[in-house]
Amino acid sequence: MLYVQSAVRSAAAAPFDRLQPEHVEPAIAELIDQCRAQLKEGLQEPGWDSTLAPLEEAQDRLNRAFSPVSHLNSVLSGPWRAPYEAALARVTAYWTELGQNRDLYKLYQQLAEAPEFASWPQARRKAVELGLRDFILSGVALEGEDRDRFAANSRRLAELSSRFANNVLDATSAWTWHTEDEAELSGLPQTALAAAKAAAETKALDGWLLTLEGPSYLAVMTHADNRELREEVHKAFVSRASETGPNGCEFDNSAVMEEILHLRAEQAMLLGMANYAELSLASKMAQDNDRVLEFLNDLAARSRPAAQQEFDQLQEFAAEKLGLDRLRPWDIAWAAEKLKQERYALSQEALRPYFPYEKVQTGLFAVVEKLFGIRVEADIGVPGWHGDVQFFWVTRGGERIAGFYLDAFAREKKRGGAWMDSVSTRRQTADGLQLPIAYLVCNFSSPVAGKPSLLTHYEVTTLFHEFGHGLHHMLTRVDVAAVSGINGVAWDAVELPSQFLENWCWQPEAIAMISGHFETGEPLPQALLDKMLAARNFQSAMFTVRQLEFALFDFKLHCLARGASAAAIQQLLDEVRAQLAVVPVAEENRFQHGFSHIFAGGYAAGYYSYKWAEVLSSDAFSLFEENGIFDSATGGRFLSSILEQGGSRDALDLFTEFRGRTPKIDALLRHSGIEQLELNTNPG
Repeated sequence: MLYVQSAVRSAAAAPFDRLQPEHVEPAIAELIDQCRAQLKEGLQEPGWDSTLAPLEEAQDRLNRAFSPVSHLNSVLSGPWRAPYEAALARVTAYWTELGQNRDLYKLYQQLAEAPEFASWPQARRKAVELGLRDFILSGVALEGEDRDRFAANSRRLAELSSRFANNVLDATSAWTWHTEDEAELSGLPQTALAAAKAAAETKALDGWLLTLEGPSYLAVMTHADNRELREEVHKAFVSRASETGPNGCEFDNSAVMEEILHLRAEQAMLLGMANYAELSLASKMAQDNDRVLEFLNDLAARSRPAAQQEFDQLQEFAAEKLGLDRLRPWDIAWAAEKLKQERYALSQEALRPYFPYEKVQTGLFAVVEKLFGIRVEADIGVPGWHGDVQFFWVTRGGERIAGFYLDAFAREKKRGGAWMDSVSTRRQTADGLQLPIAYLVCNFSSPVAGKPSLLTHYEVTTLFHEFGHGLHHMLTRVDVAAVSGINGVAWDAVELPSQFLENWCWQPEAIAMISGHFETGEPLPQALLDKMLAARNFQSAMFTVRQLEFALFDFKLHCLARGASAAAIQQLLDEVRAQLAVVPVAEENRFQHGFSHIFAGGYAAGYYSYKWAEVLSSDAFSLFEENGIFDSATGGRFLSSILEQGGSRDALDLFTEFRGRTPKIDALLRHSGIEQLELNTNPG
């Protein structure tokens, strides 16, 4: 217990070298008891300093203790799963109880109605306003059985989300494909072969071992000439955690999805709302369901013809040059890579040697230093949870203002994808300012056979994306936890800083900073750079339509009033695909069973945020295009108007302050190569 609690007292971060699974439950239980005791005491003399500030302090201790437990469950799983789930149940019960505490709700009301409230600091006012909203959304006004049902549903939903994620992770880990015949792996680049060889060695096997982890899966789908292999790997991947998967029903998420949707719909009904989408939008920029659907359908209708044209060109190329009269789902990425090479004489593998991970990382830090006047410095003295993990301090003028862990490489039992999460939040304490610290996690190929990790340009943008989230968390100047960093930010604006930072991956001046041949240090040749930039919008309409498919499916699913059965979920996805999709889909495809963003993350009825945030991020970057991509005044303006403000002000107001006007879609269309389209894009 002591080791977990020490995480909240350290000036740096969590003591991962001392944390043990058996410490978790007693520590979390004690910290929750402290929160309850603090609330009881604080209600005796209501006020910000007497009630809300001490409660924030107690809850921060709880958050900082639970954070490493939740994180370790994602990046190591195994021994951390059971203690995490036990702790999650306790933490969920506490937050549900707090959200329904009428005495605390009345205190918030009293504070907001007091004459002096108007003169409070902006961050405190916003924290109270958002708190009042969240009390309503937590069922504070419910009575009797409805109140109990809402609380029980909240606890059950947390449990089900964890189970969904576990099933996806376990299904991913359970499947492998082994061969001792290198000929079966024809077409795979040397980086992928080396990784497969290393994976086999970890299992004491000869030859090569393929997995469903991102780097392995993408290498096969993009480069393997063995069509049967592509088919087998593709079907295993798209059917993970479903009844059609290679493990049968062992990790099937069908019943989990059904119950999640039912309980979400019931929560909305208990709050007097028509569906969960309406409940979700209560904390977003978008005003109502119709606005979101109008935005998505409008963009979909205008993007699909271009996507269909791109696919038709791919099919024609495959028939003429590759001998494939009919493209199957497992052919798409492979054929697209061949077409890209023919059209632009460029492949991601040709770019890899020029994007060694350490060079990209150093260049990324140099980019943000130029933009925002900060420095990033490594600290090898801070322990991590794995040998790959690095820790860095962010400084300004020689003073530490934030820190972050960086866990870049894929490994067994580590959740797939990439994400940012919070270790600690910037806030004012009785002992001084607490610094914000973040986790940044990716799943790149590890260094193998004496060679460094070499990134595709797509992976470079992933690193920039997650670091953009990290900057939003770390560069805030707000010192009230509820609205510090990404806290309190409308969910459909959260992706603005992350997608914004991706733009520098395409600027020649920045590319010179993040690239260099891993053996010679030679800069990316001008010819390759020209090809890369020319190919930027290759099949961009197909990608846009795919993202819109996910967004429309998510939103329509949560517009249902009573949830849906597994069969109805599949039917809805089929209907959305009939409207939008231009590529074929495998019969075994159960994309929804692995859609962790909406079933195990924060994007339920919010996946549309990615496209809306693209409008914001492209429009924001267009000001740098006008003034210079490293213009210090523009960088300072983005810093002060967006990154430093956290959730202390409305996202649209902050964007308007930065850009001098409300958002326009022109820049997104231009960056996507479809600038001729004219859309009504404001969902708010």
